[in-house]
Amino acid sequence: MKKRSERPIVTTLSPKSPEAEAFRMLRTNLQFTSLDKDMRTICITSTGPEEGKSSIIVNLAITMAQAGKKVLIVDCDLRKPLQHKIFKLSNLAGVTTVLSGNKEISEVVKETYVDGLHLITSGPIPPNPAELLSSEKMHNFIQDLRKDYDHILFDAPPALAVTDPIILSTKVDGMIFVVSAGKSKVEKIKEVKDRLVKANANILGVVLNNVQYKGQDYYYYYYYDNGDKEE
Repeated sequence: MKKRSERPIVTTLSPKSPEAEAFRMLRTNLQFTSLDKDMRTICITSTGPEEGKSSIIVNLAITMAQAGKKVLIVDCDLRKPLQHKIFKLSNLAGVTTVLSGNKEISEVVKETYVDGLHLITSGPIPPNPAELLSSEKMHNFIQDLRKDYDHILFDAPPALAVTDPIILSTKVDGMIFVVSAGKSKVEKIKEVKDRLVKANANILGVVLNNVQYKGQDYYYYYYYDNGDKEE
């Protein structure tokens, strides 16, 4: 097994905590969402930077793997990737080296310290992230991954910063976006939703992160909301 991440991943460090239970609830909600559809590929983005999307992806992926599923995280943040740092793994080869034709998928898939969970890091940062993600090679890459995994979670850059998540939304089964309590602005959240709607993205829901509670309430709560809800 690979070395455990030095970042606090609650689903492994505190599996009985309310925080870990919230991720299991999110996993269950996604299962109910996909009863009539194949939700094998899900892209997760945020409204802006530092809202916790990369850590949320890791925790969600771990709960899926703990349920006996074969899970893959793909770091498609080709500008400021974090997944290799979270898992303390090399980023010399990954998504970009596969798309450039220098590696096969089997050569870049990495084991993690969690049974059933694998990772493909971003690879070297390219000069043309949006062009790579919109290419036919990216489409074929995703289709090849679908053959081997029950769930594939794509870590995308913030949707207000670049077009990458919008591009990815046309290639995956569903989208989730993360907002941070007290930080994300309502108008920016609506702007992200509008961009995804215009791209005909399948919005699965919103995760509200970093809600602060007092007293007996736990300090870190995740709320899942159906994206079809009227504003």
